[in-house]
Amino acid sequence: MKQQRDLPVVHEYSAGVVLFSSVKGRRKFLILHYPGGHFDFPKGHLEEGETEKQAALRELLEETGIEVPDCYPGFEEKMFYSFRRSDHRVDKTVTFFLAGTSSPQVVISHEHRGFLWLDFDQALQKITFENARQILRRAEQLLKNKTQH
Repeated sequence: MKQQRDLPVVHEYSAGVVLFSSVKGRRKFLILHYPGGHFDFPKGHLEEGETEKQAALRELLEETGIEVPDCYPGFEEKMFYSFRRSDHRVDKTVTFFLAGTSSPQVVISHEHRGFLWLDFDQALQKITFENARQILRRAEQLLKNKTQH
């Protein structure tokens, strides 16, 4: 059996949003429960002709029912990972943007099992993958720096 590194490679590109809201004066982050059992941010594949930001905002709306006019300036983080799909390796790049909403009402899509609004520490514990936790840490740091100025 071939090892993953010896397989033909396909590149995929997705985009997503680290979404936050202030709930009773506390910042909360939206985490989705995916069918595979993992917890992560809203994200999905780029469609033909879309920019990463357009795809991220479209995916956010499709997966949560939440529409935001734009993303938070100064935050665009890329995540890279690989996995095996049948007879090839997928090298995936996901670009995340940061956005806030004053309407934390979620209408979850059929693509997910559920959702949670969690404060930073809870979200850090709930998110399944370390690369997504790193994205969350960067988002929290940017937001903290903004509120201190």
